[in-house]
Amino acid sequence: MAEIIWGFGTSHVPSIGAAMDHGKTQTPYWKALFDSYAPARQWMAEHRPDVAVIVYNDHANAVDLDLVPTFALGTAESYEVADEGWGRRPVPPVIGAPELSEHLVRELVDDSFDIATFNRLDTDHGLTVPLSVYCPDPGEAWPCTVVPLLVNVIQYPQPTAARCHAPGKALGRAIRSFPQDLKVAVFGTGGMSHQLAGARAGLINTEFDRMFLQTIETDPEKLAALTREDYIREAGTEGIEMIMWLVMRGALSDDITRVHETYHVPASNTAVGAALFEDHGGKAAA
Repeated sequence: MAEIIWGFGTSHVPSIGAAMDHGKTQTPYWKALFDSYAPARQWMAEHRPDVAVIVYNDHANAVDLDLVPTFALGTAESYEVADEGWGRRPVPPVIGAPELSEHLVRELVDDSFDIATFNRLDTDHGLTVPLSVYCPDPGEAWPCTVVPLLVNVIQYPQPTAARCHAPGKALGRAIRSFPQDLKVAVFGTGGMSHQLAGARAGLINTEFDRMFLQTIETDPEKLAALTREDYIREAGTEGIEMIMWLVMRGALSDDITRVHETYHVPASNTAVGAALFEDHGGKAAA
């Protein structure tokens, strides 16, 4: 049976990918952030998954506002890297895990969670930047296959934090019921606090971010109880992306260990966070 071996919450700021692509990770502006990733990267390299389920949001590159699913899962054999207006990132295409994807869709629907499917999907920085944070030098291919899981955090009404935590739990059950011996990692991406426009543009709430980083491990139900208005007030209009971390946390068991955490301000007017958890209860009960 499939086993969840770790969960990783990480920001997906596009300039992080650009800094890597253009060799700027050791410049004065970026060095502290990329140095802080090193312990997590080393640990993840020593605990490689076969598949990564990456929870992220599209930024109007593959999904426009004509049709915005609340939750959607990619089922393709591969996913091209999107051109977000300045050319595609120089990273490999993303290879899918269609058998696992189709299993997850069926299990989630049977568990009463309506989920859309993408049989063709271009993946933008919301997915490729977390992959680069995990594996900075993939060469010709990423070290694992990927199941993309998209969440609407763009168009109102976004799902509530509780609505993200609950399908996360169902996702964990579905992964563990897959009848192949696979090691699976689950990424929750987005945030941390930031607002890109309006009167509060540039907002960063370090106190809220640090509370979130601690509580995502110890009391995710507390975070799930916050309303979308709470997240927007405390973390900014784009900070609501943090609810996607709760999908990841819901998929993990209660028996986890924090491997590494980092918090950095700012990266392109955004607070950047990362938290890595080893899952000791990632197998289904016998």
